[in-house]
Amino acid sequence: MTKNEREQKKRLKKREKRSFRQAMAMELREHRSSFIVFTVLRALVIVTLVRQIMLASYESAFFCGLALLLLYVPSWIQVKLRIELPPALEITILCFIFAAEILGEVNAFYVVVPNWDTMLHTINGFLAAAVGFSMVMLLNDDERLTFNLSPLFLALVAFCFSMTIGVLWEFFEFSMDYFFGTDMQKDTVVHAIHTVALDATRSNKVVTIPNIQEVVINGESLGLGGYLDIGIIDTMKDLFVNFIGAVVFSVTGFFYAKSKGKKRTPAQNFVPSRKTADRDYLRQALEEARAEEDASPETEKSGGTPEEPGSTLPGKTFSPEPPPQPES
Repeated sequence: MTKNEREQKKRLKKREKRSFRQAMAMELREHRSSFIVFTVLRALVIVTLVRQIMLASYESAFFCGLALLLLYVPSWIQVKLRIELPPALEITILCFIFAAEILGEVNAFYVVVPNWDTMLHTINGFLAAAVGFSMVMLLNDDERLTFNLSPLFLALVAFCFSMTIGVLWEFFEFSMDYFFGTDMQKDTVVHAIHTVALDATRSNKVVTIPNIQEVVINGESLGLGGYLDIGIIDTMKDLFVNFIGAVVFSVTGFFYAKSKGKKRTPAQNFVPSRKTADRDYLRQALEEARAEEDASPETEKSGGTPEEPGSTLPGKTFSPEPPPQPES
């Protein structure tokens, strides 16, 4: 690779990065409602981040930094993949990120607020179904592909995709608890246990211990007023509410696909579409940057602009063909 080619490649990468930043700025301001939500949430995250650093709570500061990055993900997806997220979907994603990371983790809403985790898992089931439905919907509407999927199949894919995401998340929670000693699978206090592990006859009979009021471990009472279930109830409850969210979107998505978007359903505000040319900000920024380079003096000196007819190239001269003569 010659020096000129290396400089040209470096200049091209610099232009692409500058164009991408410009497209991101335009994308963030595209919808007034989502931009206001983004701006407010970003300000709250920054304030929380500064406060956690001052309190020397670096784990919470990490969650703040993660939330700050995640807030840019919807706009990044729209620019990079050239798809248009409806404002309702974008706002829901932004609020979900803030509720999970800042309120849930940093401010301990998972512990302080009853059913906070349940609410978020329900929303996650709905959003995951929307993502699965949208991916197949965009492929189904692509003119380059020949297959045509029925609305029932689209709804089924959305449901299965959402449940798969929910199961994978529970795998992640279990792995974190098992290998790193965290408590992502929250425990539940119960007052009765049913188990075959206490069957002295080893005949697979269920032994029930009812009305448990206290548990003593190593001579010390836990003070919980019952037996501590280790995660299983929390896991099954999370999967159940994920199931509810997935079913709700899949049903509304079915009617949306059946009417080809003409019938108004809740899914209509949560299904992305391909960007049109007037909203493809990355393409516009690249074309604008290319035009500026073509008009710059350095580009003219390097011969970056195409030659006009009649110009002279090394070894050859091209002239425009003469117009045909009228017949006499």
